[in-house]
Amino acid sequence: MKRDSLAGKTVLEIGTMLAAPFAGHVLAQMGAEVIKLESPAGDPTRSLVRGGPSGTYIAYSRGKKSLCVDLASPGGREALERLLPTVDIVLHNLAPASARRLGVTYEACARANPAVVYCHIRGYNEGPQADDLASNPIAEAATGVMDAHRVDGRPSRLGPSYHDQFAGCYAVIGILSALLDPGLGAEHRKIEVGLYETGLHVAARDYAGVQLKMHLTGRPDPEPSGEFSMPGYGAYETSDGRWIYLVMLTDRHWADFWRAVRQPVDPDYATLRSRKKQRDRVEALVREAVGRFSYANLAALLAAAGFGFTEVLPMERVLEAPQARHGHKVTRFAFQDLPFVLPDLPFEWGAATQAERPPPLLGEHTRETLAGLGFSAEACDALVASGAAVEPEPGAPVWAPIRSVEVRAQPAPA
Repeated sequence: MKRDSLAGKTVLEIGTMLAAPFAGHVLAQMGAEVIKLESPAGDPTRSLVRGGPSGTYIAYSRGKKSLCVDLASPGGREALERLLPTVDIVLHNLAPASARRLGVTYEACARANPAVVYCHIRGYNEGPQADDLASNPIAEAATGVMDAHRVDGRPSRLGPSYHDQFAGCYAVIGILSALLDPGLGAEHRKIEVGLYETGLHVAARDYAGVQLKMHLTGRPDPEPSGEFSMPGYGAYETSDGRWIYLVMLTDRHWADFWRAVRQPVDPDYATLRSRKKQRDRVEALVREAVGRFSYANLAALLAAAGFGFTEVLPMERVLEAPQARHGHKVTRFAFQDLPFVLPDLPFEWGAATQAERPPPLLGEHTRETLAGLGFSAEACDALVASGAAVEPEPGAPVWAPIRSVEVRAQPAPA
């Protein structure tokens, strides 16, 4: 059953790229109305793919309204001043200096709306680096994640911007905690989430592991990942070229695997300690065993044995899985006449009607929102004419067309 716990709540999101828009997306899925306030240039994720919206924008801006005004202009500032008293939550990830310049600090928002819940996702929380800029890879580098993830020896980012999304989740937790008890003081309605501090909290287990090694051995040896410490734990290729991921953490898992593939357990490798000492030989044994089966045959044997595994899937196949499509786990909508199927929250919660609305065009709700704030039609026209507000151009494509490339036959070599 869908539960719209935030129905009736309005969020003003002033966010770009990922952290604040992701938090706004979660709040929208829980039933809040989210007004995405953008500058005339728009959120950068609107123009990352052939001059048009990227997957980030399509996935995390669906169900929102787009108000496009220039907060640096007098008209934009007036729109913000009228809007603030009407919202319950202000959520943004502006740089601290930009927030001060545009009047989006907690103090400015609270003057306009003393009851507002204010959440600022920033690079760093209070401290010597409070005004420094940080992005997802900077947080990875500064908190040890990048040092532990090397490609050909070079520290490298993970790929997905998980720190941004973790920060967005922490922002939602803070916002919900403030909403739970509106009688608490103003200090509970001012929430600041640093990407750097997010990275610290997420990596707490790793810091504890390093400190433990220092206490026990005198050396800060970081804990290796399962793939590097557990022979037989990882991805292996089947005979038909598919990849299967095996989870062999314990001696019981090891024994269960060999029983599943109907081969005896070699007593020389019965314990994790013995397998670690002969890692290369153990890895070769597992590769050889997996390589004798097609994926379907091996999966059937492992499933019957209750062994933990899955196929390593490419992105384009993930949402085809029956488990992904079961129940109400995905939403289907059209954007610019293109069909999309995207996952919803991993629990039954949220406003289905809003989540099914496609992401808005830049300024799609500018006039509607300004009119609701008391701007006359003439005032709206003047703001649009001056460039202080933006409306979408009717029928304008959001992506550059793909040009067909004529392939001419090459003459045969003489």
